[in-house]
Amino acid sequence: MLPAFLLALREGLEAALIVGIVLGVLRKLGHNRQQVSVWQGAVAAIAVSLVAALLLYAVGLKMEGAAEQIFEGVTMLLAAGILTWMIFWMQTQGRRINRELETGVRQAVSGMGGNKGHWALFSVAFIAVLREGIETALFLTATTFTAGGQATLLGALLGLSAAAALGYILFATTRQLNVKRFFQVTSVLLILFAAGLVAHSIHEFNEVGWIPAVVEHLWDTNAVLDEKSSLGLILKALFGYNGNPSLTEVLGYVVYWAALIFGVRRLPQALTAPGAGQAIR
Repeated sequence: MLPAFLLALREGLEAALIVGIVLGVLRKLGHNRQQVSVWQGAVAAIAVSLVAALLLYAVGLKMEGAAEQIFEGVTMLLAAGILTWMIFWMQTQGRRINRELETGVRQAVSGMGGNKGHWALFSVAFIAVLREGIETALFLTATTFTAGGQATLLGALLGLSAAAALGYILFATTRQLNVKRFFQVTSVLLILFAAGLVAHSIHEFNEVGWIPAVVEHLWDTNAVLDEKSSLGLILKALFGYNGNPSLTEVLGYVVYWAALIFGVRRLPQALTAPGAGQAIR
């Protein structure tokens, strides 16, 4: 449940911040009446994202045997890649979100008049929130393969509820949240989760013969901590714990961290590049 909660909380808060930025620009420009268009766009994006999540989950349920393992492996690997890219993108390009959204809103407002202005604002909110929603759908689908559907659904609902509450506190009261620190902490936790997804996807590919195990069981710690025990299942859902991993599973985990460290070392250069900025504050 915890991985789904963290994913939904982070993505939900990003969506809440986006909607808040758009509403704030409209308020600053004196177009409060047009806020309904923004809410309609956000709600429509959430509905489309929910349908996408249900379709992905339904496709996974219909598959059996090797096809199911391949689908799970590809989904987890894709989710890990997008999750890692998203975290680095937020660190290097996050500041531009505010400026780009404000530019889009100003352009929409400048073309106000009948349905044109409504659909312009609707599109700004819809596209911005849809990106977060589709990412969340993919991440939660991958989470169901390690944590189970019921736990994932409960965690996602709690995470989205918490994100909505935090969004309300940020924009309807005088209380402040250190958003930058929030994203830093959740980024570390989600990177650990992404590393587990990479290892688990390789495990699925080992099962279908796409990637050779080389050494089927590099070690076996199930006698100390059984992967099917309560703690083992929690660690599996969070970090991809496997009591008896294959050699290629371990290598995949190590390669992911090596690539991540390389990316972190290059991050300061990206942050000092022209036009680059830190994550949303």
